[in-house]
Amino acid sequence: MQLIETFFNWEILVRSFPMLLRGVGNTLLLGCASIVIGGAAGLLVCLMRLYGSKPVRLLAIAYIDVLRAMPILVLLILIYYALPFVGIRFSSFTSATLALSLVLSAFTAEVCRAGIESIPKGQFEAASALGLGFWRAMHKVILPQALRVVVPPLTSNCASIFKDTALASVVAMPDLLKQATDAQALMANPTPLIGAALIYLAFLLPLVRLVSHLEERGKRQLTAR
Repeated sequence: MQLIETFFNWEILVRSFPMLLRGVGNTLLLGCASIVIGGAAGLLVCLMRLYGSKPVRLLAIAYIDVLRAMPILVLLILIYYALPFVGIRFSSFTSATLALSLVLSAFTAEVCRAGIESIPKGQFEAASALGLGFWRAMHKVILPQALRVVVPPLTSNCASIFKDTALASVVAMPDLLKQATDAQALMANPTPLIGAALIYLAFLLPLVRLVSHLEERGKRQLTAR
């Protein structure tokens, strides 16, 4: 009974639910913004990595390697706490979005690179023979085929980014974890943290299952070929 009253106190969970709900909205907004910005930036970095001039390619490689190696928490602290010393200040939401987007863009760039390089060179030659320019060939021929390969790992990266939104609590952004921590302190009971964990599970578990479904479908398509 003591375990239930301490960690699964229904009355406290109900009282803390409005706070948790506000945190859910901020978490979803942060995750979606990071995915959109990071995905678009990642595709751009990928094209720079593959088709840019040598200095541009080297810059893209350095960008990808550094950000893939750097923990998101370290990057977030640098953006939020270090940049003000050089006169650049961001809100907690902007800092978290920037940190998550930068890291996601690096991973997205590598995933997209692998997807594009998996397309046979004959497809590029055929697009060129049809008189399609580079961007039109990418849009009409290459990227639609590469999308089949990259969707499962990209979806997996998106799920990871949603989990990493919990790090935004470090810079006092009122995300789900920060709201749960505040509710725990206010009510002197860890039940709100359990509630937050259940909410994370509720919207991340479908994403995880979607990744598994996409991977299985990809395997079936390869086998059919």
